[in-house]
Amino acid sequence: MAFPDVVVPDIAVVVIGRNEGERLDHCLRSVAGLRTVYVDSGSSDGSADRARAAGAEVIELDAAGGFSAARGRNAGIERLLADPAVVHVQFLDGDTRLDPGWLAAGKAALDADPALGAVFGRLREQDVGRSIYRWLCDLEWAVPPGPAEAFGGNVLARAAALRDAGRYRAEMIAGEDPDYALRMRGRGWGLLSLAAPMGIHDSGIDHFGPWWRRTIRAGRGFAALAALHPDAPGYARGRARILFWAGVVPLIAIAGLALGIAADRRWLLLALAALLLVAAQTVRVTARESRRHGPLRAFALSLFLAIGKYAEMIGLLRYHRDGRRGRTP
Repeated sequence: MAFPDVVVPDIAVVVIGRNEGERLDHCLRSVAGLRTVYVDSGSSDGSADRARAAGAEVIELDAAGGFSAARGRNAGIERLLADPAVVHVQFLDGDTRLDPGWLAAGKAALDADPALGAVFGRLREQDVGRSIYRWLCDLEWAVPPGPAEAFGGNVLARAAALRDAGRYRAEMIAGEDPDYALRMRGRGWGLLSLAAPMGIHDSGIDHFGPWWRRTIRAGRGFAALAALHPDAPGYARGRARILFWAGVVPLIAIAGLALGIAADRRWLLLALAALLLVAAQTVRVTARESRRHGPLRAFALSLFLAIGKYAEMIGLLRYHRDGRRGRTP
């Protein structure tokens, strides 16, 4: 669907993707009629040709520079900000299609407040009832309306704020969007979450393996953000929760079990205490979330939050391992 030029004459779009297949077709159709730059990260499924056929300007990244969402967004920014007629830039992942009314709502918010650097709306997951993993993604996108501390990959940004904030950190493979949002806020720009629907995201996650790998990536992002922004308490707390639930508690359980076997059975109480702590946390989260999701869904959420801490711990450890070795993933 094409958006009317009288509503969004000064908005251009950056779409990034890698092997998105039909999802890219849906994405590009949702921004038909707008100037769109598609940045491809080494796709082997003909994504670049799909984008050209849809009328998008195509940038194909060189594999020698490594692929990351941040690098893709930077390529799009550099292309569009060279044009002074571009006032706002809509960033869009290739697995997301924009809601027909979003750009008008987002532009109205930016035009109403010159201090706003970026706005975003409610993103929903496609086929949310298809798997528990899609439902978990849908919960992740549910940001309350109002002033925001950060944004994700799908966001409408003011070109002036993009020029002011500079570029995404191309070396970051996780957490690059909150990092950029924090730097934009550091330059004095506000961020706003709107109640308006923004789009539909299609994660394609229907099995445990992809969810596990995605959660590992989230852990790496927490580690990077806590290291880069020590004054942002939310990320330090997130890292501390990972270290406690996936580090300290398991170590206590293992130590109690080992000492109980090797020395004195009374040490087994230490392992039992660690297990009871995990059980108590599961019950607490289930009770808290039951009001919103019902007891069964709330229990599932509490379990996946607990399991996810171990995946996040892997990501956190990999981040610090790579840092020590001087590796850029």
